[in-house]
Amino acid sequence: MAHSKQDSEKPLQWWQLSLLGVACTIGTGFFLGSSIAITMAGPSVLLVYMIAALGTYFVFEALAKMTISDPQKGSFRSYAKKAYGRWAGFSSGWVYWASEMLIIGSQMTALSIFSQLWFPDLPLWLLASIYAALGLLVILAGSKSFDRTENLLAVLKISAIFMFIILAALALFGLIGTDPDGTHIPRTGKEFFPHGLKGLLPAFIYGFYGFGGIEIMGLLAVRLKQMKEAPKSGKVMLLTLGLIYVLSIGLALIMVSQADFSHEESPFVTALTAYAIPYVNHVFNGVFIIAGFSTMVASMFAVIRILVTLAEDRDAPRLFAKKIHHKWELPAILLTTLGIIVSIVLSIFMPDQMYEYVTTAAGLMLLYNWIFILGSYGRLLDLTKKEQMKRLIGFLFILLGVIGTVFHATSRPGFFVSLIFLLLIAVVTLIMNHFWKKKGDGDKPSLTLFTKTTR
Repeated sequence: MAHSKQDSEKPLQWWQLSLLGVACTIGTGFFLGSSIAITMAGPSVLLVYMIAALGTYFVFEALAKMTISDPQKGSFRSYAKKAYGRWAGFSSGWVYWASEMLIIGSQMTALSIFSQLWFPDLPLWLLASIYAALGLLVILAGSKSFDRTENLLAVLKISAIFMFIILAALALFGLIGTDPDGTHIPRTGKEFFPHGLKGLLPAFIYGFYGFGGIEIMGLLAVRLKQMKEAPKSGKVMLLTLGLIYVLSIGLALIMVSQADFSHEESPFVTALTAYAIPYVNHVFNGVFIIAGFSTMVASMFAVIRILVTLAEDRDAPRLFAKKIHHKWELPAILLTTLGIIVSIVLSIFMPDQMYEYVTTAAGLMLLYNWIFILGSYGRLLDLTKKEQMKRLIGFLFILLGVIGTVFHATSRPGFFVSLIFLLLIAVVTLIMNHFWKKKGDGDKPSLTLFTKTTR
């Protein structure tokens, strides 16, 4: 699909795509997930976030260059289909849809838990339902409403991180708060890598969680006024996030010792609370709600868009491609709403540990789609040696994130659950492939749809 100003969606400048990318990316995966990474890797977590930022950029650059060559509303799943055949587009789309639905459920549950700090008498299911309804209202209001909401929330999230950086700097200089027991700067290799490779490797998945959302940028990139500026959008966004992530986590590590961090609390709350800075819990509780709601709405947008493109390609019932009044993809929205209800029920009634395994698996499944993106990039475009090298490094970094989960008891079950999900989708794909071949509607890649160029 060429850039056709689909429907009434407003074309984007490159910086607007960068800002939307920030909104899709900064979520509870960073604000809370970073504390788990710190307990695993200690100060070497800074290296984890730098490597994750670089690996994420290589994936986005691949997606952006494919978008420049052939803009597609279905983005990564459309490129997988063209590179490898119908089976790849089908499995990539449904893996993404299923994983995002599970993640949306966990985001709503997290939002509900945060909200109970202020509304302790309201049940989780009611709070989750309120957030679901608000998110769907943003989607139904159209692309302008989505853009404005996400841009506002992006600015608030960046402001929150900068607020922490400023407060942390003032606390370290003794201008506010009470210094508990001095600074904590690692001076030896052992202090920087307290748990060695066994601590470093499992932290990678949390580093990548902090940058998850670039595939949503890919879905939005078709709206760029100047398609050639897509890589610049990702570069600016990921460079900005990488710098503020490393700076904020680095300051938290200097303020308190590694032993003070826990899985249950954000490292920023831990650091500021240690310096007796007032109202930290309430301020950051609001930040977590903003961050979680923003990424939840972005995920809703993505699953609806993917479902519509699956239906348009006859990889889902055609009903889900229909629009009401040429504006609302109501059948796709209704199925997504049903999926959200199921996900909320699972998140509230499934045992905590089991649900954690499922959502960890869902996060890993997003990385499997990143592998598809890099694979499609190599098949659909003629790459220079430099581009091939970046692609291979991207593969290596993502594999570190996936394989690293095997090295820690917290994430290991999620790895095996993700393999079960992949196996189930693979079985469905094989069954569907049998019917496609019967109808002569098969599995051949269509590389000729791309203009291959050597840059």
